[in-house]
Amino acid sequence: MNKKQKKMLVRIIISALLLIGASIIPKTDSLKLVRLPLYLAAYLVIGYDILKKAAKGVINRRPFDENFLMAVATVGAIALAVYEKSGDFGEAVSVMLFYQIGELFQSYAVGKSRRSITSLMDIRPDYANIEKDGNIEKVDPDEVPVGSIIVVQPGEKIPIDGIVEEGQSSLNTAALTGESMPRDARMGDAVISGCINMTGVLKIKTTKEFTESTVSKILELVENSSSRKSRSENFISKFARIYTPAVCFSALALAIIPPVVRGLIMGLGAEWHVWIYRALTFLVISCPCALVISIPLSFFAGLGGASREGVLIKGSNYLETLSQVKTVAFDKTGTLTKGVFEVNGVHHNKLVNEKLLEYAALAECSSSHPIAKSLMQACGRQLDRDRVSDIKEISGNGVTAIVDGMKVAVGNSKLMKSLNIPYLDCHCVGTIVHIAINGEYAGHIVISDVEKPGVKLAISELKRVGVEKTVMLTGDAKKVADRVAADLGVDEVYSELLPGDKVEQVERLLSKNKKNEKLAFVGDGINDAPVLSRADIGIAMGAIGSDAAIEAADVVLMDDDPMKISKAIKISRKCISIVYQNIVFALGIKFLCLLLSALGIANMWAAIFADVGVMVIAVLNAIRALKTS
Repeated sequence: MNKKQKKMLVRIIISALLLIGASIIPKTDSLKLVRLPLYLAAYLVIGYDILKKAAKGVINRRPFDENFLMAVATVGAIALAVYEKSGDFGEAVSVMLFYQIGELFQSYAVGKSRRSITSLMDIRPDYANIEKDGNIEKVDPDEVPVGSIIVVQPGEKIPIDGIVEEGQSSLNTAALTGESMPRDARMGDAVISGCINMTGVLKIKTTKEFTESTVSKILELVENSSSRKSRSENFISKFARIYTPAVCFSALALAIIPPVVRGLIMGLGAEWHVWIYRALTFLVISCPCALVISIPLSFFAGLGGASREGVLIKGSNYLETLSQVKTVAFDKTGTLTKGVFEVNGVHHNKLVNEKLLEYAALAECSSSHPIAKSLMQACGRQLDRDRVSDIKEISGNGVTAIVDGMKVAVGNSKLMKSLNIPYLDCHCVGTIVHIAINGEYAGHIVISDVEKPGVKLAISELKRVGVEKTVMLTGDAKKVADRVAADLGVDEVYSELLPGDKVEQVERLLSKNKKNEKLAFVGDGINDAPVLSRADIGIAMGAIGSDAAIEAADVVLMDDDPMKISKAIKISRKCISIVYQNIVFALGIKFLCLLLSALGIANMWAAIFADVGVMVIAVLNAIRALKTS
């Protein structure tokens, strides 16, 4: 409990004691002068801040809020008691007292949920260790330039992304990925900021500035997520702006019209005090706190609960969209498969295997594509890049280059066709890389990708949570794509696609969806930015440390666990369910109590339940969104 909450608790206790003291004093004329000051003291102790806020709202021409409603209702109840000379000021004080108790409770509940999320995302490093003259010096991470060597001791957070230059250790990545199992790090491994070094001392060469590191990107994403409002939140904001003045004028009409009709038209007693009391009760009941507080809290808790599981959702609008996903489209390489390619066969015409591999690797030496890396790795020796010139990459087809003075073309069948070079089909399943030298076909290399463990189970889990269709979009050959799709249980597959073709396929799939059915695209976040942006919701898998993923995607999975997709959908649906429960519950109780108040059946105590009780129940329900199981 913070200082402000403790202060409020003291005020509640003092006000409650004064109220009890005033209530037990007998209602005699001689003791009126004692009882009235006690009631007023109890009221002012607990309600002075509400009166102050209400007055400020009136001065600033924004009077219609919950403070105004409570101030008018309670001051009116006190004035009515004075007018009737009943001496019964207890209801007015009790309304304000219970309202403040409810406010204290919701403040504590919101604070607790925020602290829970903050502690889970407590990944911001306080310092970085720089080694100078054999001594360790602590500096601000912002002051560490790229290429510096930082030292991370056991128990410390890695402050900046980098490469391990010396040492080995186990890293706790739970705050980033939700994984309980530590990850090993040794010399040459890339490590990211926010992980906790558990065992050995690591010397890390920084590859980014602190502001560009993973930890900074994640914190910025989480902090900005609350600014992107869902349709439900926007509805509640608009609703409150219309609802509050509407109930104020309704209460005024309830206080004036029935007495006038009874007195002037029907010839009965006006009974002003009865209708004013009903109007004041009406105002207390109408306070929209339950909706205004619980709906944003539900989304905040949902976003926080997802963060606990290593799923970063950029805003409550995306959380709402995620709950409506019925179609999930996947990129293949790096998403459904590891993106770790291995050369499984070399089929040549004239050259020996090693020479064919060498020429292919040299032609691809400037590419960062996984296939190019596998060719260079399979070559098994250091390549002399001075032997290569005039490298031209042809998007979606392959590359051409001059190697040892010869024109080498390396790529798929489309590249061979575009160069009018006859080629041989391969019976093997895998990615077929054709090679032509000086316009003559030289052979092909068979490269196979490896499916990620757990993907098949993840796809079946998606269907279990209500996803109706799974689709795979890939630039790979049809034979390879069909085999992977069949192995994993994907419903539809579209192969041999260029990046632009993937966008077209997504648009075609979107056109088939019904109004409230959304499509999610899952990619590695690096090469799929156009498709991630075009889908209803873009999900980047295995994108930890990838700036492209964080920028392009709406949802970032902090590791490459495909099961997190179905978990993210379940979290979103649970959150939206809680939001709708709170909306229906709060509005249902309020409208019922407003009707009972207008009919004179509900009194101030019913009003307290309709306001404070409903708010407490709605807040408790909203906090359930923090739990993801």
